[in-house]
This record gives sequence, C-alpha cells and structure tokens, in this order.
Amino acid sequence: MTDQFHVVLYEKFKTFFDEAEQKRRWNPLRDIPWDEINPDTPESAAICAETFLGVESYLPDYIKGGLEAVRASSVAQRWFTANWGYEELKHSIVLTEYLVRSGKRTEEQMFDFQAKLMEEHWERPFESARRMSIYGMFQEMATFVIYVRQEKAALRYEDKALATIYRTIARDEIAHARFYEDVTRVYLSEDREGTVADLAHVAKHFRMPGVGIVPDYEDRISVMREEGAVDRDLFLKKVYFPLLKRLGVTRHELVKAAAAERRARRDADAAE
Repeated sequence: MTDQFHVVLYEKFKTFFDEAEQKRRWNPLRDIPWDEINPDTPESAAICAETFLGVESYLPDYIKGGLEAVRASSVAQRWFTANWGYEELKHSIVLTEYLVRSGKRTEEQMFDFQAKLMEEHWERPFESARRMSIYGMFQEMATFVIYVRQEKAALRYEDKALATIYRTIARDEIAHARFYEDVTRVYLSEDREGTVADLAHVAKHFRMPGVGIVPDYEDRISVMREEGAVDRDLFLKKVYFPLLKRLGVTRHELVKAAAAERRARRDADAAE
C-alpha cells in the first residue's frame, strides 16, 4: 500500500477515536437504568440477550484473528482492533449484568455458559486485512440493525433497562461499521478492481460469527427471528445494498468480479 493509504487511515482512526472519547464512552455498571428492568420481560428476550452474549464472548478469538490479519497492514487498523476489543468487552459485561440482575439467569449459570462457550474456537473466515475489513463492515452493520430491532422489542415489553442496553450497544456498532466502511473506501481508492473482487468474495461467503459455535445456535436463532433478528432478505435490504450504494460499487462490477473468480477457480482446477 502507498504512503497515502497509511496517512488517510491514520487520520480516519484519529477521528473515530476522538469521537468515541467525546461522545460514546459509557460504563456498563453505571450508565444503565438498572432499576427500570421489567421482571415480566419474557424468556424469549432473555434467550436473545444470552445469544448475543454468546457471540460476544469469543472476543479473545476475534482480537487474535483480527490483529493477525492487520498486523502487517497499518497502524490505524491495529489500533482500531485494540479499541474495538475494549468496546466489545463492555457489551459482554452489560448483557451479563442484565441477565443476572433481571433474575433470568444466575451467576452460576453465566459461568457455566461461558465455560461451555470456550469449548469452541472462532476461526477468522478470511486471511487478508482487506477481506477482514470488508467482513467487519458487513458484520458490524448487520449487528447494528439487529440491536436496533431488539431495542424496539424491549420497548414493547416496557423494559427500559434492556432497551437502553441495546440502544447503547447499537451506537457502538454503527461507529465500528462506519470505520470499516471508511477503510474499505480507502482500499477502493488504492485498488478498485482487487477490492471489488474481495467485496464479491466476502459477500458470497459471509456468515455471522456465532454460527456453528454458540451452543444450541439453531434453536436460538428460531427464537431470535420471532424477536426481530435479521434474515437474508433483511440483510440484503438493510445492510448489503445500502453499503454498496454508499461505497459507489455497482452490482454489475460485483457480477463481473464474481465471474472472474469462478473462471480463475475453474482454470486452477483444470491445471491440477
């Protein structure tokens, strides 16, 4: 990458970090109206919160994989990953506190759940920094959409504490998504053809990080869909197509890139 790539990303990270320090810093133990928990919030909402916690709990794997991917890329991406880990940690804390304080789960159940989670490992789905940045852009925007929908569900249950939790987490998630989007835009300015090819590749192979590793994931997803989780159609409508539009990438470009990848794969198979 050029020197300009590093300079631009560093400036974008400074802006991201400054806005986080000035506008988004929050304390999961102090800044939630814990006295406004609704004890009658249904178990389905607790399952959703517990599932989000389960996904968040692979933070050690996410940080390790993320840092390995960007280690040789740019200082801005390394620093962002470290800051991202701190912010995501607070999401785990606040979801755990909600489940315990609401009486939906005991501390012992939470410890057992965490132990069960750590029997599995999350492996990063893509090797390169560019592909992982694109993946992060899709994943964080999808998570933002999910939390916004969960906030609305919590308000229907008149659980102001849970609604505040989801609103606060969503604010972090959209900030993360916008940074990844900025990084992807810089990649496009450096190498449009290669970045579009990676956009097509990541979109084709994208899946949310909890798939296959959070215990009872399929059963949990069935509950979450009833509570407002994102299905494929909503992902395309609220995440994929809006991101492409903001990036200025056309569907024609992606189709062309996907076709080129298929040809390259066929040629490689034929050569073996």
